[in-house]
Amino acid sequence: MKTHTEYLWFETKKKREYINITDRVEDILRKSGIKEGMALVSAMHITAGIYVNDAESGLIADIDEWLERLAPFNINYRHHRTGETNGDAHLKNLLVGHEVIIPITNGKLDFGPWQQVYYAEFDGQRKKRVVIKVMGE
Repeated sequence: MKTHTEYLWFETKKKREYINITDRVEDILRKSGIKEGMALVSAMHITAGIYVNDAESGLIADIDEWLERLAPFNINYRHHRTGETNGDAHLKNLLVGHEVIIPITNGKLDFGPWQQVYYAEFDGQRKKRVVIKVMGE
């Protein structure tokens, strides 16, 4: 089995952003030369997430509103007693998850018809990274 690892870096302009990284993951897959296997895409920060869904702007806005309803900013989070003010970002990470595994078939990400991979930033405006590890033959 072969492996290939690369990192993507992000420094978003806004506190919350949803960035389609499908093309970048596909580029890394091509560079790896792996034809059959799996690609792990994982946010390396506890205030960001990775998810697979449709690349439709209305849905992305719905996801953002849904997350804000479930884990709204609240100055009274116990986490804020540490001097931080990003308790909601940690909770949003738990809802979205921090990684996905994507099957690779015939050298391509084996997605359904509308699936795309997204980096979700919940506490942005600082440098963060994502690891992409392609594994297989």
